[in-house]
Amino acid sequence: MLLAPFKLALKIVGVIAAVMLLYVAITFVQVWETSHANDPHPANAVLVFGTATDYTAPAPDLEARLDRALGLWRHGLVPLIAVTGGKLPGDAYTEAQISAMWLEANHVPSRDIVQGGGDDSWQNVAAVAPTLHADDVRSVLVVTDPFHEDRAMAIASSFGFSPSPTPSLHSPIRGITQLGYLVKESVEVAAGRIVGYGTLSSIGQW
Repeated sequence: MLLAPFKLALKIVGVIAAVMLLYVAITFVQVWETSHANDPHPANAVLVFGTATDYTAPAPDLEARLDRALGLWRHGLVPLIAVTGGKLPGDAYTEAQISAMWLEANHVPSRDIVQGGGDDSWQNVAAVAPTLHADDVRSVLVVTDPFHEDRAMAIASSFGFSPSPTPSLHSPIRGITQLGYLVKESVEVAAGRIVGYGTLSSIGQW
């Protein structure tokens, strides 16, 4: 009789753990499915999520994202390219600045580029959202690595944008290498849906 409360508590914990595992598993499937989505069409802007740079030039994964955004702009699908990303201590330029320099070197006028810094995906969108809203941007094509598309679009939606997936076509992160990223994204999406992506960003900064 004395063990009955403990057995009940263990059962409750077991049920909660099982529900949480199922929730994350379902989210994983959704993140995986979104990573295979690709819907380029006319929109108000393309939103490029920043990632690592090589001091003064984009690293391969960022260059793949920029190449995708450049193609969408050149095909006349978007009039604006929003580039995002901050910098680490000691870096000369932010990810957004390096992205803008790369785009300008590829004949994109500076007037067609919006820059915004940030230490994570939420902050990246928060940095460019005011300018984009001022330009009456509502629909955005989201450019990032495929595994990141689901969370990136969810964050864009939370700022009032209507996002569509247009992932980089030549990301160096592919095949089995993506699995760890997909698992990480699934956990972050699952948590973000519950507590909010802004809250997750605040926790990460803390």
